[in-house]
Amino acid sequence: MKNAATKKPGRIKSAVLNWLGVPISLTDDQFWNGFASITSTSGACVNEGSVLSLSAAWACTRLIAETIATLPLSIYEKQSSGRTVAPQHPLHMIIHDQPNPNSTAAVFWESMIAAMLLRGMGHAEKLMAGSRLVGLRFLSPSRLSITRGSGGQREYRYTEAGGIQRVIPTERIWAVPGFSIDGECGVSAIRAGANVFGAALAAEGAASATFKNGLMPTVYFKMEKVLTPDQRTLFRESLKEISGSINAGKSPLLEGGMSADTIGINPDDAQLLESRGFSVEEVCRWFRVPPFMVGHSEKSTSWGSGIEQQMIGFLTFTLGPWLKRIEQSISKDLLTASERMRFYPKFAVEGLLRADSAGRATFFGAMVDRGIFTRDEVRELEDRAPMGGNAAVLTVQSAMTTLDSIGSASDAKQTRAAFRAFLGLSEDPTKD
Repeated sequence: MKNAATKKPGRIKSAVLNWLGVPISLTDDQFWNGFASITSTSGACVNEGSVLSLSAAWACTRLIAETIATLPLSIYEKQSSGRTVAPQHPLHMIIHDQPNPNSTAAVFWESMIAAMLLRGMGHAEKLMAGSRLVGLRFLSPSRLSITRGSGGQREYRYTEAGGIQRVIPTERIWAVPGFSIDGECGVSAIRAGANVFGAALAAEGAASATFKNGLMPTVYFKMEKVLTPDQRTLFRESLKEISGSINAGKSPLLEGGMSADTIGINPDDAQLLESRGFSVEEVCRWFRVPPFMVGHSEKSTSWGSGIEQQMIGFLTFTLGPWLKRIEQSISKDLLTASERMRFYPKFAVEGLLRADSAGRATFFGAMVDRGIFTRDEVRELEDRAPMGGNAAVLTVQSAMTTLDSIGSASDAKQTRAAFRAFLGLSEDPTKD
C-alpha cells in the first residue's frame, strides 16, 4: 500500500524542472499536493492546499488546532491523596514546553492536529538518546512516504531539505490517528470529503467569475452582417476596455446595426449567495464546528445562549474526542508499562470555561461550601499562589469548620460561644 506522497519525482526530474524554469523543490509541499489531488464530482481539484483556500475550512482547522495547542498538556502522578503535576518526568518538558530544539509545544501540536484533521494521521519522529526519549519532531505528511516491505512491515521514508531521503525505523515513528473505521489508520478528511470541499470550491470559483465579469451574466452581441477577422479582433479588443468589475458602469458603443442581449441567469436566480452560505455550513458540519465560531452568524446556535454553555458544547462535542485520542496515544506509545502505573497525560481544559466570571464564582463557591474543593485548589485553577494552612483544608457550611471536626465537642463549644456572642450574652453562663 502506497500513499500519494510516494509519487515524488526523483532528483533528476526535479533538476530538469528547475532547468525549464519551474522552481520546484523536493521539499515543496505545494508541489506534492498536486500529486495527491482528487477530482471531485463538481470538477474541482481537491487537495490540502485547495481545501485550506476555503475560508471556512481554514477557520475550522485553525480553531481546533490552535485551541488544543494552547491548552496546557502535563504529565500527572497518581497519589493516594489524588494527583499532582509531575514536572520531574522527562516527558513533561517534551509535551508541555519544547518537543525539540527547533519548535515550541504550541507549534508542534498545531501541526500534529492539523495533519490529523486533514490527512487522518499525525506522525512524529521519536528523538532518542540511547533507549531514552528526549524529543519529538513533526513529520510533514507531504514529505513522508509509507510503503509495505516484503514481509508486510511498514517502511517510512522522509524527504529532508535538499531532497535527501532517509529511512526512519518503525519503532521511532509515533503515529496518532484521527477518526478511524478500521481501528488502525485515520480517515483522511480531504479524501472522504472531496465532493463536499469540491462543491464549496466550485461555488467560490463561480462567485469569483461573477465578480470578474462585473457582476453581470454573459452578454452576447448580434451583428447584421458577417465581420472580417480584423473587425472581430478590433471589436474584442475594444470590449476588454469595458469588461470586468473594475470597469463596471462603462457602456459599450453599439454601431452598424449591432444589438446586445444576455444569456444565462443572474446571481440571484442562481442562488449564488445561498449556495456559498450553505457551503460554509457543510464545511463546518464536516469539522463538527458550529458556524458562529467561524464568523458565520446567519443562524443561531442550539448549544446554549451563554458563552459558558457554548464553550461546554464545543469542548464536549468537538475538542473532547481529539483530546482523548492524544492523551491515550501518549500513554500507549510514549510511556513505559511501569510508568503507566504511576503517570498519565492530561489536558487542562478549565481555562476554556473562564470567560463567565459570575458563573465561575458561583461554581467555585458551591464547590468550597460543599467540601469538594479547597480554597488553595480554587486558587490553583485561577493561576494564583496557594495560601497554605487552613486554605488547603476542606470546609463545609457550619461556621466554615473542617470536615474532621464536625460534631466534635470543641466544635459544639465554638458554636455555642458564637451564638451567645450574637445574643449579647457573656462567655460565662454563670454570670448571666
